[in-house]
Amino acid sequence: MGGILSPALYAGRPYKVYPHAVMRILFLNDLCDPRIGSSIRLMYQEAEELRSRGHETTVISTTVDRREAGMAEMGGSEVYRIHSSYPPRFRSWVSLNNRGVVAQVQRRLQEWKPDVVHSHLIHSNLSYASLTAAREQGAGVVFTSHDSMTYCYQKLDCFHGGKEHDWARKDYAADWRKCIPCQRFRFRPGRNAAIRKVLENDVHRFTVVSDELGKAVQANGIRVDRTIHNAIRLQPRLPSNAQVEAFRTRLGLEGKQVIAMGGRLHELKGIKQLFEMLAHLRGDFPNLRLLVLGREDAYRGFEPHARALGVEDLVVPTGWLEGDELLCAYGVLDVMVSPSICFETFGMLSLEAMEFEKPVVVTSFGGCPEVVGHGEWGLVANPYHIEKFASCIADLLRDRELRSRLGKLGRARLEEHFSIARMTDEYLEEYERAHRLAGN
Repeated sequence: MGGILSPALYAGRPYKVYPHAVMRILFLNDLCDPRIGSSIRLMYQEAEELRSRGHETTVISTTVDRREAGMAEMGGSEVYRIHSSYPPRFRSWVSLNNRGVVAQVQRRLQEWKPDVVHSHLIHSNLSYASLTAAREQGAGVVFTSHDSMTYCYQKLDCFHGGKEHDWARKDYAADWRKCIPCQRFRFRPGRNAAIRKVLENDVHRFTVVSDELGKAVQANGIRVDRTIHNAIRLQPRLPSNAQVEAFRTRLGLEGKQVIAMGGRLHELKGIKQLFEMLAHLRGDFPNLRLLVLGREDAYRGFEPHARALGVEDLVVPTGWLEGDELLCAYGVLDVMVSPSICFETFGMLSLEAMEFEKPVVVTSFGGCPEVVGHGEWGLVANPYHIEKFASCIADLLRDRELRSRLGKLGRARLEEHFSIARMTDEYLEEYERAHRLAGN
């Protein structure tokens, strides 16, 4: 522990600064490649912000490739990768205590001696026993819940009650009568109770990324100390008009109205529902195109559904995009859509679209409405209500002024509330609380 940091500047503007003592902060995350997940990029961006304020950071992660084990530099951070590979069907057992991995976590903790350990994603490889190891080392332990895995085996999609309840229930509590038919032989009796015990005994501060996720977590008997919304670091520069138009031409989007969805393509992200919406929209918007931002091989599994609905000609799969190409994809959009039919805990794609002043239509499930707010910075709808969700998209496609207004308001909302500086301030408060609770 060191001295007091002086006020700093973020993006040229003053922000609220607390007199945080200098800390050594170790992050736990099963994943380390910033290209494959928003929570990973967020972790690296926070680590960079912390270092700019004088704090020290490091990361413990895992890899399935034994050759990648050891020290590396990723996302500007020092990363210690531990080899871990096992059949996924055993995850509910291994996630509680991956003994070989935890032994290496313990050694790294002893070597680096962190003041605080901040856990992001540990459900598959680092395991909950890593939290116990951190607490036993004397560190303050902060756990951030990014998903439903503290009480569910996968993305939560059984809460809404189906058609019988108009897909409107919020039945978040896990129950063996739901879990066994879903998981079958992957169901592990006592899993959730074991997780709750570790979180209660070994975590000093438990945070969630949205209020709605907090409600779901609490419904499963886990305490929640605070909501800290996610954030993104704004791009240092956006692509030029010439770059955007060249991208538009390359994908054959001249004269087209463009909507997009992105992220890891999965049925629970609502891609099939979105195809149904396209079928409703194409009559009024003959020049409509859907950009699918993700791996093209993942999209191929959904192509037969698009073909069956007669909308395959409206779909433009981009394949994996990075750097300026991804930024140009945001540049050509008219509307970003997020029609997830699972509990979407936050919705980072909304923030990325808001940076480009693009309006968004998001699912009503989970934390997305906290980011967007219906009619405030975008529109919100239940993705199972196909016509209503499609109508929200249509309202934006028809009304350029509405798109512009919501886009500008979204950008202002992003700058005001979803900055890395704000998020880091809030996590530093939690680090200090955890450090004190650890008896330091």
